[in-house]
Amino acid sequence: MNAAGSSGGAASVARLPADEESAARQVADMLSEMLDLAETTVAVFEIADRGWVVEMLFRHAPDEGAVRTLVAAVAGAGVARALTFSILAGRDWVAASIAGLAPVEAGRFVVHGRHDRARVRANRTAIEIEAALAFGTGHHGTTRGCLLALDSIVKSRRPSRILDVGCGTGVLAIAAARALRAPVLASDIDRGAASVARQNVLANRAASLVDVVHAAGVRDNRIRGLAPFDLVFANILLGPLTRLAAPLAALLAPGARLVLSGLLPSHANAALAAYRAQQLFLVRRIELEGWVTLTLARLRRARRGPNKRRVVARRLPR
Repeated sequence: MNAAGSSGGAASVARLPADEESAARQVADMLSEMLDLAETTVAVFEIADRGWVVEMLFRHAPDEGAVRTLVAAVAGAGVARALTFSILAGRDWVAASIAGLAPVEAGRFVVHGRHDRARVRANRTAIEIEAALAFGTGHHGTTRGCLLALDSIVKSRRPSRILDVGCGTGVLAIAAARALRAPVLASDIDRGAASVARQNVLANRAASLVDVVHAAGVRDNRIRGLAPFDLVFANILLGPLTRLAAPLAALLAPGARLVLSGLLPSHANAALAAYRAQQLFLVRRIELEGWVTLTLARLRRARRGPNKRRVVARRLPR
């Protein structure tokens, strides 16, 4: 995904107070899915003795009525009435958007910004993402859930062909390349997101292992040409995940793992049903900050039906 804004000019900020961290993060996550993140940054901050606040930083002046309506749809009319708008001048808004994003730990992985490079312990797999939006920095529950799933997979398996569908800022592709020292193909339908991912791959010195492509779907020849994959990430949303069930399953090698995220708890069973129909079964479920991450596996060999017999080819007599 694109980082919202870079430098110069005045920007608008909308602030929404919250009593609890979990409530603030859930609202922020939902807004991140609904707003144009090429123009908007969504972040969560703790204010000492005053609870939590969700901030939306707009590169250009927003339609305040439309934003308030969106917040009402996500969190209710009462919450929307507490929304306030103000102006940030110059570059202060960029600093404000990343100042509250502390390093995020997920198993062996730590995702951090350049400003926190010195805080990362030497025995961790560090991924530096200089993007001013929470979704692409590991703070989003879906990204962190996928990192935890990867951490668990790496403990028992060594996938050698990896695909990251909807790679966003490239966090998962970089993490997999770092942990497995294996080639990773990362793709995104958004050309801007693919560009950001390439920048992050270069910044993390992973260009020798991670190839980022702009692709409209998993049927792209560059993806199909490298299949089958031993490990696939698809951190998107229920609708696309359901539509991609058959084509994603077709890309998997026997025994492969498929990590799905971008799912609300109420969506998990629908996603599972779509992939079980493709002969995949659930290995692990992670629920984190109101989002669900599923790890699925493909059987190493197809099961035979009760009445099916093995057919052995025999040489015919001359």
